[in-house]
Amino acid sequence: MIHTPIKPRVSVPDREESGAVSRLRALIVDDEPIARQILREELEVLASVDVVGEAENGEAALTLLDSKSPDVMFLDIQMPVMNGFELLSRMHGGRMPVVVMVTAYDQHAIRAFEAGAIDYLLKPVSQERLTQAVDRASRLHRSPLQVAERVAALQEISGLASGGGQQPRKVVGRLGEEYFLLNLGEILAFQAEGDVTWIVTAKQRYYAAHTLRAIEERLSHSAFRRIHRNTLININQVRKMSMITSQRWLVTLNNGDEFVVSKRQAKNVREVLSW
Repeated sequence: MIHTPIKPRVSVPDREESGAVSRLRALIVDDEPIARQILREELEVLASVDVVGEAENGEAALTLLDSKSPDVMFLDIQMPVMNGFELLSRMHGGRMPVVVMVTAYDQHAIRAFEAGAIDYLLKPVSQERLTQAVDRASRLHRSPLQVAERVAALQEISGLASGGGQQPRKVVGRLGEEYFLLNLGEILAFQAEGDVTWIVTAKQRYYAAHTLRAIEERLSHSAFRRIHRNTLININQVRKMSMITSQRWLVTLNNGDEFVVSKRQAKNVREVLSW
């Protein structure tokens, strides 16, 4: 049966209403006890911050991210067991904090963060820079979408900074009030319905924060191709193409979903799939 989009019971997000300024819940992640103490004492001077937890490595921080739900995380880069980069790679979605990277000497990381407009603090941290970082985090955490997109950008940047090569690009999707970082490989298609664009995966549909055109432009060098004015598909997820008429084709994806290919796009799709 030809795929008919099921409209999930997820409302299109409105802009978050500005309310009273609340204190930021801060998590400190650093393997050095003295460094954690200094940063905690500096943060406690600020009336806008509550330190809700400390962790000595990324593994311990993962547990606190779930139990403490911090608004901002001050994350050291170099740590045993699980470093800051590895922790970032384990963050896939839900309620994500604003991430402020902390480093003592990693100049390559600093250049990468600057290029990506990601906030960082250089040890020893000055009160002025810390205040600036907190003010920025306070503004940013009011927009969960921007926070999720920053984490996605950090995952890509940190791969280069750590010498691990470019990390897989992530797409941010919304489900209810939570945002998730989706790997391109798990996405089957993007589909527009009026003013809403949906991200289609094998198990779930997510609300996309950007228009189909913007997504197509961002993924222009990826495996996604337009098959209809309202649909992009992952050609690596195509199981078969079937002729409906001489000018109409049906694409079946690996999960069984079916999409009609427009007459305008049929030739280009056939050429791609014949590689």
